[in-house]
Amino acid sequence: MLKIDSVEKGLVIDHIQAGKAMEIYKYLNLDKLDCSVAIIKNVKSKKLGKKDIIKVENNINMDLTVLGFIDPNITINVIDNDTIIDKIKLELPYEVINVVKCKNPRCITSIEQEIQHKFKLTDKEKKTYRCVYCDTAYE
Repeated sequence: MLKIDSVEKGLVIDHIQAGKAMEIYKYLNLDKLDCSVAIIKNVKSKKLGKKDIIKVENNINMDLTVLGFIDPNITINVIDNDTIIDKIKLELPYEVINVVKCKNPRCITSIEQEIQHKFKLTDKEKKTYRCVYCDTAYE
């Protein structure tokens, strides 16, 4: 039996769609942290069937818009003294900046390197984001 210790102080990123933990690990730059980070993949879940979990043994500042963009069903448990002191539920962010890049070769962001890549949520049901400059949909 695999045993992962509980987090005394830190974050537990839970309800990650199975197989997405490494993507989140990279987006959040967790490899640059000087603390314990546990990635648990394919955990049995009543709600999802299978899920991934990331445990971070430290409180870190993180961009919640990135997590909401990747998967709005993720929950974040903030833990102190082995107790959950806050539970953060995510939702699709209205706007994401410099998270993904526009694929349109004619977009101003392809020509002007210093311009931020901005996408706005245009269809919440379909989770569609469009570039604010050229209206290209992010797939």
